[in-house]
Amino acid sequence: MFSATARRSGTHGEKPSGGTDSMDRRKQQKKERKLTAAEQKRKEMFLEKKAALEAEGFEAHDLTISAVYANVMALVLALPIVLVLWAVFVWKNGHGSISSPMLLGVLVLFFLLLVVHEAIHGLFWSFFAKNKWKSISFGIMWNSLTPYCTCQEELTKGQYAIGGVMPCVLLGILPAIAAIFGGNLPLFWLSALMILAAGGDLTILWKLFRFPRSKGEVRFLDHPYEVGLVIFERTFSKV
Repeated sequence: MFSATARRSGTHGEKPSGGTDSMDRRKQQKKERKLTAAEQKRKEMFLEKKAALEAEGFEAHDLTISAVYANVMALVLALPIVLVLWAVFVWKNGHGSISSPMLLGVLVLFFLLLVVHEAIHGLFWSFFAKNKWKSISFGIMWNSLTPYCTCQEELTKGQYAIGGVMPCVLLGILPAIAAIFGGNLPLFWLSALMILAAGGDLTILWKLFRFPRSKGEVRFLDHPYEVGLVIFERTFSKV
């Protein structure tokens, strides 16, 4: 699941330890939020898929993150992008200034674009899903006021990554480049906010590409109600 605000332990090159048992322990250690009826239904479908894959010899690796962790990592991964773009903007256009009404307009547009952010996730994932939009669901994590989009079908690593990064590209990076060339400060700050809003997405993708490449069969399944995904890796051939 990808969120607009938005752990694998260990160092680079190590796999998340514990597989299914580790996932269960982590779920017990953190208080699970109350699920909506739609989320509960998706959870049941996910658990059925998980059980079926494990019966075929797949091991589950949990790559989900908390909304708080996603927000912290936004400063680590997304903020440097904003700072580089800002340096280029200032070099070309100077600091400029923005009026209070214009700033208010930027903030209003930002919150509206959070909805568009999630729609972009769904749009690109629907291109790859066999059942198209029927496999895409949206929701809100009310405990953190975090909107999210989730895909209920298995995707390839590349497909998952494309759907994950496109909101940052379309709503953040490209508008920021346009703002730099056009000297449009309000547009730049709006795009900067959208890049920061994609910090959780960048964190998930960072974890995805840090996952050690497997020589066996790997399946990628978006988590139905948590931020992130679960990777299923077949460690042996069932006979």
